[in-house]
Amino acid sequence: MIKAILIFNNHGKPRLSKFYEHYNEDTEQQIIRETFHLVSKRDENVCNFLEGGMLIGGSDYRLIYRHYATLYFVFCVDSSESELGILDLIQVFVETLDKCFENVCELDLIFHVDKVHNILAEMVMGGMVLETNMNEIITQVDSQNKMEKSETFIFQSTRQDR
Repeated sequence: MIKAILIFNNHGKPRLSKFYEHYNEDTEQQIIRETFHLVSKRDENVCNFLEGGMLIGGSDYRLIYRHYATLYFVFCVDSSESELGILDLIQVFVETLDKCFENVCELDLIFHVDKVHNILAEMVMGGMVLETNMNEIITQVDSQNKMEKSETFIFQSTRQDR
């Protein structure tokens, strides 16, 4: 099961954090700092799997991550998840973001956080992987966007009629 999904930049600033277990806000911030410290000090040519930090379960959990440009994508999982499967999931997530934002960058994650959460919700819910087919994810996200635009149009039309 996926316990947390974290995205942070090279300086440790969180750009997305999604926890599938309840932690208070201070503990979440400590987990993010500890995870950044564990992941950022590793060389580029080492394995992308490591044991979780003490705050998020120690050796019972693994951190699986990828470093793209200025962003770290980190999934904290328990022993029931496949490391290679999660690496593939990270790749699908990044490619989906890239298609939705046309060359995704850190600013896209900052200014469109709701859209990023929608994409993630199409892939993972409650710590369980729902969908790994990028085309299906994009289709669902596009249909959500169309629905939002139609609702906005309807809302604006009714306001103008008054």
